[in-house]
Formats: sequence, structure tokens, C-alpha cells
Amino acid sequence: SNMLLVLGCAFFCGGLVYPRKEQVFDKGNAVVNSGLLLMAVMGLLFPAVLHYTHSEVHAGSSELALSRFSSCIMLVAYAAYLFFQLKSQPSSYTPLTEETSQNEEPSDEDEDPEISKWEAIIWLSILTAWVSLLSGYLVDAIEGASVSWKIPISFISVILLPIVGNAAEHAGAIMFAMKDKLDLSLGVAIGSSIQISMFAVPFCVVIGWMMGEQMDLNFQLFETATLFITVIVVAFFLQEGTSNYFK
Repeated sequence: SNMLLVLGCAFFCGGLVYPRKEQVFDKGNAVVNSGLLLMAVMGLLFPAVLHYTHSEVHAGSSELALSRFSSCIMLVAYAAYLFFQLKSQPSSYTPLTEETSQNEEPSDEDEDPEISKWEAIIWLSILTAWVSLLSGYLVDAIEGASVSWKIPISFISVILLPIVGNAAEHAGAIMFAMKDKLDLSLGVAIGSSIQISMFAVPFCVVIGWMMGEQMDLNFQLFETATLFITVIVVAFFLQEGTSNYFK
């Protein structure tokens, strides 16, 4: 939903607000993000191919070992990406609109932050614990909702939950695009996809490994192929560094 629905709506709404020009975003950052998404897809694709081609040396164990190895590599790559983005070359990830505003005359009135750093950390911890608690109830209720609504569990978990859960991100990406801040829209849409595929999924596999649970990266062949095609399409549209409502 992030790569297709959120990003597509951002491009479309931004193009409607600025119909006579192509909106510009940082091409270099978009290429790096596309590469990370491709790496994540490769990490998911290999276990699925290994399973469905029946080429495992030991049935089940080879797929699990490959998933755990790939998860560790993906976590290391994501940590390197964060270090490069935040510490090594943070100037490379400055949005183009911010670079333009920095070249202009500074404003006399500087906005003070509404809350301090520690207040933000405390609120983030409280909300994280609350969301984790609600997520547990949500997972327990999915099966009952599937039976009562006569909707497959896969449709609820793959289609409905991501759309509802990403409603705030969806609205934020559209508003940034309508203000001609496409780098922020890409950060919301593509950055969230990278975080889920390069951190959340492999982290769950590693945690399951530590708990003795056999969790792997095999998300079935159809789902993995769909994700692969989605990443290819998104990378194709991001390679020029421009967008319009037609894209």
C-alpha cells in the first residue's frame, strides 16, 4: 500500500496542484531507496524459490537457515543505511526544498520546538506500549472477523490492515506533495516500506530464532512475485527524479 497507493496518490495530487510543471525530487536518494527495496525483495525471493523448486539439501532446514542468514544481512544493511543517512552524509538527505530555503535570507522569527527531546521520548515510549497492546487484541480478533464477515484472512491482513494503519502516512504524503515537498512524500512512502522490509520482517525472524520459533522469509511465491513487480515499477518511475499526475 505504501509503494503503490500512497506514492501514487501523492504523485497524482501533487500533479493536480502543479499541473503545468514537473515536480522534482532528489534522484540520488530515490535510486538508493530503490536499491534497498530490491535487496529486500531478493532476501524474500530466495527462500520462496528454494522452497518451490524443491532444491533444498535438507527439507525445511535449508530454507530456515537461508532465511536467518538473509535476515542478519538485511539488518546489517539497514543499520549501515541509517548510519550513512544520519551520521556519515546527512547533507545528502536534505530535501531540495529545504536547500532552496537555506539559500534564501534567514527569517528573523525562529520557531521553537513545542516539546523537548525527553518529552518526545517519553510520549513515544507510552504510545509504543499502547499500540503494542492494541495490536495484540487486533491479531486475536482477525480470525473471528474473517469468519463473521466471510472475508479471507489474507485479504484482511494484506489489504485492509495496511490501508487503515497507514491512513496518517497516506494523508501526510499527499499534503507534502501538494506543498511541492516530494522528498518528504518519498520519505513517508518509500522510507516506511524500507523500514518494514529491511528491519521489521528480518527482526521478527531473528527474534523468533532467539525464542526457538521456526520463522522464515517464505511469503509464498505469488506474494513475493507481486512485491518484486511492485518494486520494479516503483524504481522505474523514480529513476528520472521527476513526477506528474500522469505517473
